[in-house]
Amino acid sequence: MYVSLQQLTESLTVQCEMQKEQLREMNQKMDLLIEQLGIATHKRFGRSTEKIDWEGQLEMCFNEAEVTIVDKYVVEPGFEEVYTHTDELETITRRKPKQKGKRDAYLKGLPVKVVEHTLSDEELNKKLGVSWRRLPDEVYKRLAFHPATFEVEEHHVAVYCGTDNETIVKAPRPVSLLRNSIVTPSLEAAILNSKYVNAIPLYRLEQEFKRNGVNLGRQVMANWTILCSERYLSLLYDRFHEELLKCDICQADETSVEVSKDGRKAGSKSYIWVYRTGKMYELSPIVLYNYQKTRNATHPKEFLKNYQGILVTDGYQVYHSMDKNIPHITVAGCWSHARRHFATLVKSLGKEKAKGTLANDALKQIAAIYKLENSLSELSTEERLCQRELILKPLVEAFFTWIKLHKDDILPQSETGKGFTYCINQEKYLKVFLANGNVPIDNNCTEATIRGFCIGRQN
Repeated sequence: MYVSLQQLTESLTVQCEMQKEQLREMNQKMDLLIEQLGIATHKRFGRSTEKIDWEGQLEMCFNEAEVTIVDKYVVEPGFEEVYTHTDELETITRRKPKQKGKRDAYLKGLPVKVVEHTLSDEELNKKLGVSWRRLPDEVYKRLAFHPATFEVEEHHVAVYCGTDNETIVKAPRPVSLLRNSIVTPSLEAAILNSKYVNAIPLYRLEQEFKRNGVNLGRQVMANWTILCSERYLSLLYDRFHEELLKCDICQADETSVEVSKDGRKAGSKSYIWVYRTGKMYELSPIVLYNYQKTRNATHPKEFLKNYQGILVTDGYQVYHSMDKNIPHITVAGCWSHARRHFATLVKSLGKEKAKGTLANDALKQIAAIYKLENSLSELSTEERLCQRELILKPLVEAFFTWIKLHKDDILPQSETGKGFTYCINQEKYLKVFLANGNVPIDNNCTEATIRGFCIGRQN
């Protein structure tokens, strides 16, 4: 069969282009696998913190707006410059001066027990002769620790009888926390603190009590905790719930927990939902936890029923459905979650390899937004709003324009692609803080209040 030279050339050209396309796809998949391997390795062996040290490198390169953040070489108030010179390199580092009186600040407010160290008159006469006088004492401090102590309160209630031998009067006595129970407020407070603050299971607390000579079973402690929460804490919870719903800005988050013997098979996931007043709430914060067996939308909708205001959350779709279906609730996004994919990749690559990547550039832009936002923390609500519109809004708009410009340059399945997709999908919610001076830029304070469950999860 005769094939012309032109047909053969065209056929080879097509095959070459197909092989190039296959090679490009293979390289993309290889890069994706290497990236995922690096991230998995870092998650297993690296530090879990999301903090990245930029070493002052916040110079920005926005394509759509030229923005000057701060001078690269700035010495913060309270710091001093330290010059280090070697034969090859001269560096300038910043060191915070050592604080004076730090030890006294640590010990301030604690009870003081004075321990005297003296010499007898005979010893002084032997060393100094008969003529001597006492100078001001040399004083130093040490901090002593006394383990928990237990004591039995044996209450003796006086009983009186009238001359008719029928009228009986008893002296007043304090009301018991639980009738006919040995539990006291201080003991139950210690149990609650150990279990829910320090994440110590009741069986470990039972063992700790035994080491101190106190025999309290975990079933007894669990019964006390349930009864006290129902009789006393539930009333406070309901009142705090009412006050929380009156706030203009609330924050919410959730995390998984495992609860044994709740009618389901072992290992079934349950969820703790946390709701709190906004980070910039002027009074003492209100933080409420809500236990549920599932993670569906009915739980926050029921808890926030009749709420009118702004709800700061992460990108979980349940909250966004509330924004769409409940007209009096506006959802604000979390910039900490927006930076998470970029931070994960940059940490797994390392500083040098990450330079010049889109993830690194995105992280720098978000760091600049955070730096300026943190500088507004001491301002009033009105001043903060004005400054956000003046200096932060151009940065935010430039960031999203830059994201959309480069979103087609990367694989959607890559960590950078996931970060770009998250930011684009959350753009509406991530901009809410620009229109209200009391809306925080992220949901970190809520995550901090729920971190105790995450840390104690293995316990």
